Amino acid sequence: MALSVDDFATRVVRWQQQHGRNDLPWQNTQDPYRVWLSEIMLQQTQVVTVRDYFARFVARFPDVQSLAAASLDDVLGLWSGLGYYSRARNLHRCAQQVMALHGGAFPRAAQVLETLPGIGRSTAAAIASLCFGERVAILDANVKRVVTRVVGFDADLALAANVRALWEVAAGLLPRPDGAAAAMPRYTQGMMDLGATVCLPRKPDCAACPVQSVCVAAAAGNPQQYPVRTRTLKRSSQSLWLLWAQTADGAVWLDKRPTPGVWAGLHCLPLFDSEDALVRAVPFPLRAGLQAQPAFQHVLTHKDLHLHVWRLPVLDEALGWGDGRWVAAHVWPQLGLPAPIRKLLVQAEPA
Repeated sequence: MALSVDDFATRVVRWQQQHGRNDLPWQNTQDPYRVWLSEIMLQQTQVVTVRDYFARFVARFPDVQSLAAASLDDVLGLWSGLGYYSRARNLHRCAQQVMALHGGAFPRAAQVLETLPGIGRSTAAAIASLCFGERVAILDANVKRVVTRVVGFDADLALAANVRALWEVAAGLLPRPDGAAAAMPRYTQGMMDLGATVCLPRKPDCAACPVQSVCVAAAAGNPQQYPVRTRTLKRSSQSLWLLWAQTADGAVWLDKRPTPGVWAGLHCLPLFDSEDALVRAVPFPLRAGLQAQPAFQHVLTHKDLHLHVWRLPVLDEALGWGDGRWVAAHVWPQLGLPAPIRKLLVQAEPA
């Protein structure tokens, strides 16, 4: 069956209404603050993980004004464990710019939204279409998969020119202009839902797909071959040594990580590139108190961190390292900490 643009958009809209996701906490609203927050949190993060973070975040910062007025430490503390912390830093900067440059109201046009920190083309389009009905295409990873399979787009998306061409294809599938304002929110959500729940990377459920009969990849029986991307980022690894200095009352010595770098902007145990460098940072009389902890691995997107922790009980808080500070036991849990550091400290807390 030949692809009809009108038929395609209509099928997506009807399917979303009947079978799509309609009960997520950031849905059933046209509040751009909540839609924006959910879109940023959902980047490279599963819905099941985002649910709890979203609820805690909007309870603490219910609107863009409260988020803009918060300290970055408070924002990072609430984000801690969600990963990809540049998202949280950009979130904070974006809220401040919305207040300073746009009077506290999110711009209604995707082209203007895209000028704000942390908002790329697809995220801007999602906000504009879901909240304001703008007729503009989104193209996140899930939607790229849907579009390339439906039209049989087999050009290599490792090349920027081919990505630009795919944007044009996605725009050509949008609902007709005369009814777009009403249809766009559900169409956009439908494309997201198809990619997230039906048009899966390895095991697409073609039988449940509302556009199977017009899908080139389904007809050819090769949906897993789309999208085509030949260039992949190589994984790397890095070994780090961490000094876990702690007093008897639970205060921990923490540094604030520089930007850019690993865990930029977060509070962290002092990091060293070698065991020798860590030992040399400890005054000689205290070195006998160093206690090696089991080494472990922490996996980032494109890097494996091999972490070696040395614990050091400390009696005198006059001792310190670099530009860090002692943080009381009731304070450090509220700070933005890398996930493995938080887990390490929490597990060591007395029951």
